[in-house]
Formats: sequence, structure tokens, C-alpha cells
Amino acid sequence: LDNLQPEIKKLAERLRYEVSVRGKQLGWSEKVARFHFKKNLRRIITDLYVRDNCHPFKATLLVWVQIPMWVCVSLALRNCSVGATDSKVQEQFSAGGALWFTDLTAPDSTWILPVSLGLVNLLIVEV
Repeated sequence: LDNLQPEIKKLAERLRYEVSVRGKQLGWSEKVARFHFKKNLRRIITDLYVRDNCHPFKATLLVWVQIPMWVCVSLALRNCSVGATDSKVQEQFSAGGALWFTDLTAPDSTWILPVSLGLVNLLIVEV
């Protein structure tokens, strides 16, 4: 979208000139000329988005998928850790695990998982 801004600006200037000339020829009022300018500029911008395949909604699509997924995963993890009242579930969490975290009910004393999760999220945001 940023790469299209100079092209959009040039096309808008040219369109503004063409609409003003056409408006004077046909005797349009300022309101009618502004209406035709906006309508044609919207059409030109839409054509540019289609040509370069960069509609602004595509940039937000990932967020609308990630937010419900994050909420569901957070609630599932909370229900597994806090809401588990069955002793079998607690035993599985305390005996399960991998690498340096063998007890899933104990906090991570090395801070490796929280820091790596934060760095991965930062990387995703920056990319």
C-alpha cells in the first residue's frame, strides 16, 4: 500500500485536473465535480489494489484469525491447569513434560519458555 501512494497521488492530481476541465465544459457545480472526482478516484484505487493484489483488508485478515485462536488456546490452558480437579489430571501434569521442564505444574525457573515466547511474538509482529 505504501508503494502505491506516489502513484495514487499522481493519478489523483491528473484526475482532479480532468474533472475540473470536464466540469467547466458541462457547467457542473462544485458539489457535482467533487462527487465525480471521488467516485472515479475510488474506482482507480480499487483497480490499483486489484492490479497489485494488495487490498487493505488482507493485512488485517491474519489478526481476525489469530485473536479467536489466542482466546481459545488461553482458555483451554487455563481450564487444564486451574480447572482440573481430578487427581489423575494433576498427576499427568506433574509427571509429563520434556527437556528441562518435567513438572508442568511448577513455574519455569529458568525463564526460557516465557522469554522465547516473547521473542517469537516480537518476531511475528515485526515480520
